[in-house]
Order: sequence, then C-alpha cells, then structure tokens
Amino acid sequence: MKKLLSILVLSICCNVSAYAVITGEMIMIRSPEPFPEAMSLLQQAITKQGYQLSRVQRVDVGLSAKGYKTDKYRVVFFGKGQQIKELSRKFPELIPYLPLKIAIFAEDNNTILITANPEAFRDMFRQPELTPVFEQWKSDLSEILNAVQTHE
Repeated sequence: MKKLLSILVLSICCNVSAYAVITGEMIMIRSPEPFPEAMSLLQQAITKQGYQLSRVQRVDVGLSAKGYKTDKYRVVFFGKGQQIKELSRKFPELIPYLPLKIAIFAEDNNTILITANPEAFRDMFRQPELTPVFEQWKSDLSEILNAVQTHE
C-alpha cells in the first residue's frame, strides 16, 4: 500500500504542470506554448466562452523601467458588457474587480497565466444573488485556462 501511495504521489508531482494551481485567491496555469501562441489561444478562448475583449495592457514597460528584463507580460481585460453594467449599477462595490482579467507572461519556454479566483469574491461579497455569477465566472475561467493549457 505504501509503495502504491508513493508511486501515486510521485506521478502527481511529475505532472503538476498539467493542472491548474488553485489557491484561495488565485488560479494559475502553465502553458507549454510560447508567449505569442498562448496569447492568441487566450483571446480565442475568451471569445469562445462568450466574453468580449476589453483591452490588452502592456505591463512590461513599467517593469523594464524598474530594471526587470521582460518584454512579454500583459493583462487581458474581458467581460460581458451588459453584465458589467448591471453588476456595476446593483453592486458598485464590485467595480474595482470588473471587467475580469488574466495576467499572462513568459517564463523560459513556457507561458504562465494567472487570474483571481471568483470563489474569493464570494467571501468578500456575501449577497446571495452574486453566488451564481461567481460560480459561472469560475467555470468560464476554468474553461478558458484549460483551452490555453491543453491547446483546444
């Protein structure tokens, strides 16, 4: 039994890059795709999930000014326009978290994508009518990140 458990643990550790890392507040995946391809896959996956791209913000300019050497770091903003308007009107305290966003950056030959875990929003905003919204966002974000990671 111990041997089987050891093999299982070793197998999981060796394949950790194949899964999303989910902490209480963040969801992160590693894609084997180079940055340009991962960025393209990300934008396609966002659109496929029914969201509209709002903007892509370069972060590397500010990092370069601070001495970091990277040219491949972006934040992709996206959402559903009508949903954002309604949520902003009904729950103005949500405005700082809208639209949704995913940070994407190159790391060696891989690309890392990281986003806020919508489950954390449930802890911050306890209105029952927001629960299904946060659950849908988590499901959609999982689909988007999975599509980039598995190149679907």
